[in-house]
Amino acid sequence: MEETATAPAAAAPAEKASSYRYWVRENTGDAAPLPVPRKLDPAAATANGNGNGNPPPLGSVWNQAGTWEEKNLNSWANGRIKDLLGSFSMEFPTGKASIYEVSKCSGDAFQVTVRNKKRVGYNYELSLKFRGEWLIKEENKKLKGHLDIPEFSFGEIDDLEVQVRFSDDKGLGSDDKTRLCKDLKSFLSPIQEKLRMFEEELKGR
Repeated sequence: MEETATAPAAAAPAEKASSYRYWVRENTGDAAPLPVPRKLDPAAATANGNGNGNPPPLGSVWNQAGTWEEKNLNSWANGRIKDLLGSFSMEFPTGKASIYEVSKCSGDAFQVTVRNKKRVGYNYELSLKFRGEWLIKEENKKLKGHLDIPEFSFGEIDDLEVQVRFSDDKGLGSDDKTRLCKDLKSFLSPIQEKLRMFEEELKGR
């Protein structure tokens, strides 16, 4: 009878030791504390990008996935083109001329973010006012007109064309008009150079 009574009593400690609830209750005091929530520092979040060491995504705050997003840059681009092309001059063997106003600046400039990569683009059509003075048949003749640049896009500056329109070409012979047009088309090179500056600045927006 004494042996029968001690068997359950001996089994109790073993059952107690193997109990998960008992292990948790006995070891909670030595366990690591639960993590305490911390408020994220906005400055640190910005510096660390998305928190995993990668650079921050491009585009707007709402577009953190870096999917398609288009940004209109017309206001900046129109003003910059007018600043670059609004005033410069050239001299020729028998005359001189200056561009003094961008009378037409029609088109769009934009920035596109696709898969977290930034791309820029534009398409424009321009018209520049010119005035000049040439020696024609031993007489200085003043002329005005426009240099028209047909529509062009990003990466097409090397293919630009300039078309000359005189406001009043009365009294100009065919040979004289051809010579003056050749002189005025010399503006193409500095126009291209200024538009290359525009493209580089656009890429940095």
